[in-house]
This record gives sequence, structure tokens and C-alpha cells, in this order.
Amino acid sequence: MVQPETLEKPSPAPAATTSGRIPDMYRVRLDTTKGPVVIEVHREWAPLGAERFHDLVQDKYFDGARFFRIVPNFIAQFGLAADAKMTRKWDNAIGDDPVLRTNAMGTVTFATAGPNTRTAQIFINLKSNQMLDSQGFAPFGRVVDGMAAVEKLHAGYGESPDQGLITRNGNSYLASAFPNLDYIRKATVVE
Repeated sequence: MVQPETLEKPSPAPAATTSGRIPDMYRVRLDTTKGPVVIEVHREWAPLGAERFHDLVQDKYFDGARFFRIVPNFIAQFGLAADAKMTRKWDNAIGDDPVLRTNAMGTVTFATAGPNTRTAQIFINLKSNQMLDSQGFAPFGRVVDGMAAVEKLHAGYGESPDQGLITRNGNSYLASAFPNLDYIRKATVVE
């Protein structure tokens, strides 16, 4: 497998700036129902995305969150909170980051519904998805440990969970309608 850093694109100067209050590089451990997953985040790859992810983890946003959209050989998506109140709290978009890294296997990227619409939904690329680069999906980190756990996430529901119902009802909807979804027990900044 080619490592993501060997698939770099030219590095134009980032158009976005952040407060600078997060480390240039940090790691987040997701304790999932399939085992630990460690994501290494690089602020220079996508400053706004890296800062938002850090803030979400610090606020315990992902604790209990389900992997609600698994598309085999494409992506594993999470980022609608277990508690609908938490999803509403963070329903404010951040601006786009320029795409400085390709969407290689194992990279972590915010989902978007168009320009400047990133909030809290994130996906892990299950293969090289370079076609997403030109669509504005800017990776902010990569899985450095636990990709085997990601690949074991329950994919039996595909794209069936209704994101609107998850947003309104959180895990109460998912637990009753999609009981086999894997989830994040706890997310922690570890470095």
C-alpha cells in the first residue's frame, strides 16, 4: 500500500487560518466496538478541519456516535452525535480548506453538502478515493493504527439510516432501527 504522504499534491498556501490554539500535529484515539482506531491529525493539511475535529473531540461529541453510513470499498462515515442536542449544538458550518492531500486509503475527511458546509460529519476512506479531491474534500488526518478495526465495521445497513432522523433523534432512532451499527465508545486526544 502506498502511504498517503507519498501521494501529496502541490502545496499552495492555505486560504484559511485558525486560532493556532491546537497543536500542529495531534492524535485522537477512537475506542470503537471493533477495537481502537488512532487518527493522526495534521493542522497544515486542513487547518479549519483539524481545529474543528479537535474541538468536537474535546467536547465529547463523538462519544457514543454510530458509524451510520458504511459503503464498502468507499467510506465509513460517522459524526451525528448520540444525543440530538449535541448534533444541534455543533450545527454551524466551517469554511472550506484547500485540498492539499489526496483522499488516499485511511485518510480522514469532513463530509460536505457543498461549499462551506462542513459541520461534524466525517468519513474514513476505505480505498484511494482521489476523485473526491476535485470535489473539495480536504483530508485533515489519517488512520495510523486500527485500520483493520475500521474495515470490520458493520456494513449490513449500507446507506439505509436516515440522516434526518439521526439528526432529530440521535441514538434512540438508530438503536431501535439499526441495532447492529458499530460505534465509538469514547474519543480522546492522546497526543
